[in-house]
Amino acid sequence: MAFKMKYEIVQKLLPNKTKRRSGNLMPRVTFIVAHDTGNDGSTAAGNVSYYTNSANDISASAHTFIDHKQIIECIPATIGKPEKAWHVLYNVPTDNALFGADANDAAIGVELCYSWQKGSIDNAESYKRYIWYIAYLCYKFNISPTKNIVGHNELDPTRKTDPFKNALKIMGISKAQFLSDVVKEYASCTVEELFYSVYQGNKKLKDFPDYVTAFTYAQQLENANIRKISDGSWVWSNSKKAKEESEDDSPMKLEAWQKALFVNGLNAMSKLNGLDGSPLINSPADWIKKVESETLTAGELATINFAIITRQVIK
Repeated sequence: MAFKMKYEIVQKLLPNKTKRRSGNLMPRVTFIVAHDTGNDGSTAAGNVSYYTNSANDISASAHTFIDHKQIIECIPATIGKPEKAWHVLYNVPTDNALFGADANDAAIGVELCYSWQKGSIDNAESYKRYIWYIAYLCYKFNISPTKNIVGHNELDPTRKTDPFKNALKIMGISKAQFLSDVVKEYASCTVEELFYSVYQGNKKLKDFPDYVTAFTYAQQLENANIRKISDGSWVWSNSKKAKEESEDDSPMKLEAWQKALFVNGLNAMSKLNGLDGSPLINSPADWIKKVESETLTAGELATINFAIITRQVIK
C-alpha cells in the first residue's frame, strides 16, 4: 500500500547538538502528540526561525510546525531517522501510563499554527495539512489513528490546553471529530500501489499492482499493451503491429564509445575492396548518419555485417 503525498514536507532542521535539538535518535515511534503553538497568528516558518535563533536557550522543541502554507520538520521525523524532540515534560506520568514510554522518547510532536485574534492564517487550510500529516505519521510508523494519538493537554492537564482546549476549540473541532478526520484522511490517502498499466491501442484502461494480474487482464483483449508505470517502458503486447515488429526493428541505444567505434569502422571499411572489387561498405555517410542520430537498428547492423563477410569471401 502507498500513501498519497498531497502536500510537500519541508525540512528546515534546527542546529544539531543544541538544547533544542540533541541529535539523539528515537528508539521507536509508537504514538503521536498533537500540539498547537499557543502563539496566536504565528506561522510555521516563524516558529522554526525562532527555534533556530534560540537553539541553545532552552530544551523545548517539536518535530513539526504546520500552517496553511507549509509543513516544516525542524527535527527529523519522516525525513531521515527520527530524532528526539523535547515537547512533553519528562516528569509527567500520563504518557507512560497510556503508552508505556515517555513522549520525548517514543512520540512525534506536531504543532498546529492558527489565527484567532492575530495574524492571517487560514485555519481551515492549516487544519487540513495538520490531519493529513498526522495521518501520514500513522501510515509511516504503523500507528493506530484511533488509539495512539493524544493531545498535549491530556498528558499535562494542569499546565497545557493545546490543542483540544485551545486552537481546535477555537476552530470548533472536538477531539472526537479530530480523530474521525484523521481516520478519514488515512483511509482516503492509503491506496494500493500500482506498477503496471494496461492499454488497448492508445487508450489506457486500468492500472494493476503486479505484472501477473495485468497480464491476466490484458491477454483477454485484442490490441492490448502493458506498460511499466515506473519508467514508461512497454513490457508486453498482443497487438498486430507488435507481432509484426521485433527488437531488430527498434533503434539501438549506443554509448559514446560504441558510436565512435562504428563511425571509425564504417569509414575504414568503405576504403577497402572485397574480393569482387566492390567496397566492403557502400554509402558510409548514410550509415554514419544513422549511427549518430541513433536510428540504426539491430537488423540493419546485421545486414552490414553480412555484406562485409560476403564481399570478403565471394568474387
